Amino acid sequence: MKTLGSRCTLGMLSCAFYLPLAVSFQRVTIPAELKSVVAKVAVNATSCSVTCGLGFKLEEMCEITPAGERRNCTMRRSPCLTTWGCGLLHFTVPVGKPFNFSCLSSDTVEFVSRAYTYTWRLAPGLITMNDVLFVPFKNPGFVVRFSPTRESDAGTYRCDVRMLKTFRVIKRAYFGVRVIRKDFVDLNFQKSLTHEQQLAANEVEGIKGNNTNVEVQQHFWQRKSFYKSLVGIGSGVIGVVLLRVALRSLQKTLRRSDAETQPEF
Repeated sequence: MKTLGSRCTLGMLSCAFYLPLAVSFQRVTIPAELKSVVAKVAVNATSCSVTCGLGFKLEEMCEITPAGERRNCTMRRSPCLTTWGCGLLHFTVPVGKPFNFSCLSSDTVEFVSRAYTYTWRLAPGLITMNDVLFVPFKNPGFVVRFSPTRESDAGTYRCDVRMLKTFRVIKRAYFGVRVIRKDFVDLNFQKSLTHEQQLAANEVEGIKGNNTNVEVQQHFWQRKSFYKSLVGIGSGVIGVVLLRVALRSLQKTLRRSDAETQPEF
């Protein structure tokens, strides 16, 4: 019985394997109109311009003939979407200075700003990505502007970009804003550099350290000549003091010798 069951199983498998070969398919006739149709498709494309959220890419669109030839190729700019989470950007702004930040990159504003809606939330006074700490923040557009910036504006701003048709979140970005007083710290990085550091920074940026083209303001105590002059003055003062001490010692020695050589009456 076991052998008979195995033979039946093998027979069914054989029928199932050879059955498609035995079936005769009907021939498909392509209409003559379709044989001359020219299709326009994307034959090449660049990568997305951003690593998160909305961006754009350039596509090369060409007409493909039935013979497979490309013709009438053009470049098209089309939106693209990558991962929706963009992380946290941190800013430090002095009190009273105008400041703004955007939920969209500058190169995507032109062709995607109208197709999406923007929702803002705020964690006041905190730099965080904990969504529990955020409260609604009224801002209709994709740009937040401070004119001027106040200390109460400090905190983390969260922006959600949603599609108008489906309300699906396609981008979420956090903007941490730290507001400081003007007299708290000097944010001028170039001003805190030494003369050599400024020249090195200028060379990195492609600017030669030429006195005619680049004027570097430095205090007199930052110059090498100041330290050389200081060492020279100090050495001179020490030399004068030692000379005076030597002269006084010599005078005392001469007086003693004169006193000893005088005859006694």
